[in-house]
Amino acid sequence: MNQYSYYDQLTDQSPEINIAPLVDMVFLLLIFFIVTTVFVEETGVDIQKPVAASAQSLEKMSILLALTPDGRIVYGGREVRLNELRGLVARMLREQEMPVIILADENSRSGVLVDVIDECKLAGAKQVSIAAERE
Repeated sequence: MNQYSYYDQLTDQSPEINIAPLVDMVFLLLIFFIVTTVFVEETGVDIQKPVAASAQSLEKMSILLALTPDGRIVYGGREVRLNELRGLVARMLREQEMPVIILADENSRSGVLVDVIDECKLAGAKQVSIAAERE
């Protein structure tokens, strides 16, 4: 038997492309983009915001509270009582300083809106705004 026969057998095989590292890189990129995406937080209720000429865009990192026409306060899809609101806002502000934006329905009572603003200020919020639609 020839000493080059083993080498000849190896060279007869066609080269293969290993795609395992490519698949790993695709999954790593996918995880990176999922983790770095900024998710927009919704309140979980449908609100008819009032219209104002001086309305400005919402900040991406903010605490969104909804005030329904029947006086319910909603955060993240769940109803929050007025006496729980101060603790919730204070806990959120401990993690990161951000503004509080109240999405008050145009038919909500102003007394409840004032109470919500007051609780947010007492919780330590430096900026409390009321959301409105631009004309």
